[in-house]
Amino acid sequence: MELVLPPPITRHRINAEQFHKMAEVGMFVPGERVELIEGEIINMAPIGSFHCGNVNWLDQVFHQAVAGRLIVAVQNALRLSSDVEVYPDIALLKPRADFYRHLHPGPDDVLLVVEVADSSAAFDRSIKAELYARHGIAEYWIVDIPARSVRFLRAPVDGRYTDITATETPGATQVPGLAGASVNLTGTFG
Repeated sequence: MELVLPPPITRHRINAEQFHKMAEVGMFVPGERVELIEGEIINMAPIGSFHCGNVNWLDQVFHQAVAGRLIVAVQNALRLSSDVEVYPDIALLKPRADFYRHLHPGPDDVLLVVEVADSSAAFDRSIKAELYARHGIAEYWIVDIPARSVRFLRAPVDGRYTDITATETPGATQVPGLAGASVNLTGTFG
């Protein structure tokens, strides 16, 4: 008897333009949270209230710290390449006259990405960290709710962060790319 193997799985990779067209024609459920990672659409976990509250708090803390000198983007698109578009919880962007109305920010526009990680903690520590490092995001912070710690990932080299630290007692922390500006992360976990 001859063994018959199933046909190989066929994946249909898409780019960011196709991803946006799919959204425009209503292929995603309203409010559905998805990201484009390496040409594949990835469903993101729903956002819980503690996660939401942390994003709101960080938004306020960063706005106070950068005082109009940088753009604080909250859960907005960040296009890392033609087949990667993510929606980090917070991104500090270089100022641009059009406020990114005509083109999503890319890696060269980003000074810092912050992800608030709850049910997505393992994903944010692995897949997202590798993705951000590979695309040259100089600094990536993870507010790790299950671990009640803040992880600081810096200095990407060859697709990996080479300077990684964590603390369960976050305090004043330098804002990347803005000399003399810091954020006080003391209230991160309420």
